[in-house]
Amino acid sequence: MAEFQLGGALSGAELRERVRARMAEFGGALRVLAENLLGADAAIDWVAVDAQGQVALVLLGLPGQELELIATGIAQRAWVGARLKDWLQLAPNLGLRPEAKVRLLLLGAAFDGTARQAASALGDAVELWTYRCLRDGGAGVDIFLERIPPGAHRSSLRSQAPPAASTFRSDLSDAKLGLSPAERAEFEGG
Repeated sequence: MAEFQLGGALSGAELRERVRARMAEFGGALRVLAENLLGADAAIDWVAVDAQGQVALVLLGLPGQELELIATGIAQRAWVGARLKDWLQLAPNLGLRPEAKVRLLLLGAAFDGTARQAASALGDAVELWTYRCLRDGGAGVDIFLERIPPGAHRSSLRSQAPPAASTFRSDLSDAKLGLSPAERAEFEGG
């Protein structure tokens, strides 16, 4: 049995190739319509359609550029949305529904709390996915894709917040003592 280890690196082209091979993991039976399409001042990695006729834009981000990836995704989503009716007129058998929303599938190495909060403002129009490079013994480097569950930004922000400092030397808190605001004011001499 092969032993997997996190790590290793892939070039941009290799990473794109591995993600393309794993598109089934995104669900919705995506069918790629265009690859590396010039959109709103940048390339869209993949434009796809699912079985329900909904357009999905798949954008791949470099490590450390996840917040920029979200901004790019918003711009690309607007650019594609404005052109759907034209595309349907040019190619009516693409399987697109003109009333369908454009969905974003954003792949990054890691999304911090700020990036997750920004993405959550888009609601269900965006899915965040992470990729990790895995070294497979001597067979080379592959990737592992994982979806970040919707709402996960809330728990990650809570876990990053420093604990509230206690004003008591014993590390007791108002919650532990059960003091009311009036009792607290009396205790502080006010």
